[in-house]
Amino acid sequence: MAHLSPFRDYRLRTAAREDEARFQVVVGQSDLLIAARQDLSETAWIILSRLRGEIEAFGSLHPPFLESLTPVAAPDTAPRIVRRMARAAGAVGVGPMASVAGAVAQGVAEELADASPDVLVENGGDLFILGNKPRLVGLLAEPESGMLLGVELDSGPVAFCSSSGRIGHSLSLGQGDLVTVRSEDAALADAAATALANRLNSPDDLRRVTDQAARWRSLGVRGVFAQCGGSMAVWGDMELTALG
Repeated sequence: MAHLSPFRDYRLRTAAREDEARFQVVVGQSDLLIAARQDLSETAWIILSRLRGEIEAFGSLHPPFLESLTPVAAPDTAPRIVRRMARAAGAVGVGPMASVAGAVAQGVAEELADASPDVLVENGGDLFILGNKPRLVGLLAEPESGMLLGVELDSGPVAFCSSSGRIGHSLSLGQGDLVTVRSEDAALADAAATALANRLNSPDDLRRVTDQAARWRSLGVRGVFAQCGGSMAVWGDMELTALG
């Protein structure tokens, strides 16, 4: 691989499928692992570069979009990915950049779909999947123990995005081990994971997290897994399976 953050060594624990090409695309701080029917790394690099450029250009003219921890509106003239981020973050009460990894993953996957209807894009633990291949998505709540639980999928589109007060370098105001949100909208899943993780400081907060996720069903949140201090809670379409 061209680059591997120490926060992403979980990629070394996942097996590639025989019927897919698996490749990495890195532009700036965006480090994507992609699985598709064939190696589309050059095309993915072009897409990723453009999407990042759109976000950075908008942010240079509207600095609060990149800096705010609360919602920031985007005009109708803004690039699609910027509007998608602003809409998702605004719906759950966080800053736009809380949705960036999921929005980028979905944006790249959607633009690769013409060349590969089955495509998976993972961006720093945030995942977007298109196609009809069954898959098993692992949940990494405790890096030292590896992935012990997963969610079986029959088809996409589906996103799983995560936030943690203990794992990785993304900002979280909570202290939980992991919050993972399922949705068809990766920007929403990413923003909601951040918003819910901000609420998780002790096992006593787990019910609060799942109750809030349930209230966001009308927005497109389909499920949540939360873990803190060795206790866990699950709501919605998150039927868990043990990983051997």
